[in-house]
Amino acid sequence: MPEPTQNILSVVIPAHNEEGCIESTVRALCEKLTAEAITYEILVVNDNSSDSTEAILQRLSTELVGVRYLNNQPPHGFGFAVRAGLNNFKGDAVAVYMADASDRPEDLVAFYRTLVSENLDCVFGTRFHKDAKVVDYPGFKLVINRMANLFIQMLFGLKYNDVTNAFKLYRKNVIDGLHPILSNHFNLTVELPLKAIVRGYSYGVVPNWWINRKTGESKLKIKEMGSRYLFIVLYCLLEKWLSRGDYNRHQPVRFKSVAVNEPAVVNKQA
Repeated sequence: MPEPTQNILSVVIPAHNEEGCIESTVRALCEKLTAEAITYEILVVNDNSSDSTEAILQRLSTELVGVRYLNNQPPHGFGFAVRAGLNNFKGDAVAVYMADASDRPEDLVAFYRTLVSENLDCVFGTRFHKDAKVVDYPGFKLVINRMANLFIQMLFGLKYNDVTNAFKLYRKNVIDGLHPILSNHFNLTVELPLKAIVRGYSYGVVPNWWINRKTGESKLKIKEMGSRYLFIVLYCLLEKWLSRGDYNRHQPVRFKSVAVNEPAVVNKQA
């Protein structure tokens, strides 16, 4: 009789010109996941970097077990890079994680523990909760963020208040069930969770920290993304209206408040 396979957590990290932070980000992840005895795969997608990002990834993939990288083929961009990662990861669940260390390994562990212990399909982060923390979020972007999320909440009737947060975790079958994926840019971070919600997958919401990058330059350009975000939001809303509940799996939606290294309490969320 074959032995049961061990669950693997995959972490997809898109990286474009991240020579200043990619090594520390990957090493911090490896250290924390190893300490927590979580079997993992870290897949970094090098998205047409013109600095030494690829050379660093070559070295790390040789030195660190569980780390590999691939070069994203044209066309390039954040959404294309994440999609390349989602088409090539090997784990049973996959997290989208930022190369700039704006996300924390501790929160990824909390996401994964929640996914497993509560038998959820997805875990979404929220940076706007009493147990979350935001460090150095640019003021103008923060205002735009809250307005956009409120708009999405009202359209879809959600209590979840951080749909635009890129830091999320999905089981493999969920990613398979979200195709076709349309977004080529940062609007991918909205398409994935909205489709998961509309198509009836269960999810939990876990507070997470967000820390502004200390090196490099943000790739998100708000002026370029407004119409793309609106398109994908309206696309998902149209799917919600026209599907007439065909995707409804009648699974509970839960809110889970997690303080790192403390017991967590699960509360039902309507």
